[in-house]
Amino acid sequence: MSLDVAVVLADWRIVVGGVVAFMAVKAVAIYGVARLFRAGEREAVERAVLFAQGGEFAFVLYAAALTAGVFDARISAAATAIVILSMVLTPLTSLLVGRLMPPPNLDPEGADGVDKAKNLRERVLIIGFGRFAQVVSQPLLARDVDVSIIDHDVEMIQAAGNFGFKVYYGDGARLDVLRASGAANAETILVCVDKPEIADRIVELVKAEFPLTKLFVRAYDRGHAIRLVQAGVEYQLRETFESALVFGHQVLIDLGFTHEQARETIEDVRRRDEERLSLQMVEGIMAGRSLMRGNIRTTKPEPYIKPRREGRALNEEAAEALEDDGAPQKTGA
Repeated sequence: MSLDVAVVLADWRIVVGGVVAFMAVKAVAIYGVARLFRAGEREAVERAVLFAQGGEFAFVLYAAALTAGVFDARISAAATAIVILSMVLTPLTSLLVGRLMPPPNLDPEGADGVDKAKNLRERVLIIGFGRFAQVVSQPLLARDVDVSIIDHDVEMIQAAGNFGFKVYYGDGARLDVLRASGAANAETILVCVDKPEIADRIVELVKAEFPLTKLFVRAYDRGHAIRLVQAGVEYQLRETFESALVFGHQVLIDLGFTHEQARETIEDVRRRDEERLSLQMVEGIMAGRSLMRGNIRTTKPEPYIKPRREGRALNEEAAEALEDDGAPQKTGA
């Protein structure tokens, strides 16, 4: 509605030149900032093209300038037309640059001796090979289970090779990499990445594209575990849960509790945690707080109706117990 077609037709040379100059200067500035902050060549170009258009705030500035007499109506109309046309051209320039630019180089930097995932067909696919997955792999390899491993950290891949592991380069959050890694033929996929948002993306892709493949996923925390259960994974485990229970078990032993007492206590903690997680699945993350033990002592609950007479102990033993608890008592016949 702000575009004055008559002005565009009358001053088309000024308008066209203004659009080209405006977008070119802004694109060069954005490209320079992107490169200054170490963005790659392709990323910097894409940013420059996407943000080269004018913004809506220009309309406010031009209207204020017109009202203040800085612009006359003709200049204001031409400047407004330049901004509008730059917005219109942005999708077209983005498509053009996308077609003219060479395809992205997916090879990792410094990837000497690192093979990309391609035509893998093992029984189990492990995605992410950090500390968690390195331990997970041991029982599988001990039973001679065929395992494929992918990761996108080149340094980690090279270090793993020094310890006898063949790890392929690949981003498990990409569908083409999953296909090349044998996700369609794998019986089970172990998602062992440390970032929950990436794990969620992998689960989403596998569930959509390879619904028959089982998913075992490393969960970051309770909220992430709930999301994974709701997504339908076969198994999820919070990354520090079991190690914390083993740790706590050993502390109890060191404090003088018997092995049986420590075992029963850990099982109670595990049961309470499972019940709490089940409640949180239905009622939200704040549900089941009563199942968690805290170290803040709560005051004794007061009765809704105060009794007419104070309670009396039935015998001396009961009276001593109540006195030890801090409650004043009267002894009577």
